[in-house]
Amino acid sequence: MAPRGTAGQRSYLVEFRAVGSSVKVTALDPVTLVEVSIVGPTNVSEAELSRLAVRKLKYMLNKRTEPPDSRPGIKV
Repeated sequence: MAPRGTAGQRSYLVEFRAVGSSVKVTALDPVTLVEVSIVGPTNVSEAELSRLAVRKLKYMLNKRTEPPDSRPGIKV
């Protein structure tokens, strides 16, 4: 049974790596193995960088589940 308040929520792996004066944040969905990265300044909190990386990951996961546009014509 899932802990209270976590029903339907997924867990993601988030890694932080310092690169000079920046931080590379990688978020990974262990179910689909989709991985995304962002780069941010070192003066931003880990919580904020993590939130942004997970938000981008959720966007990419949602983008993969949307059906492709099958309308004829040129897509711009």
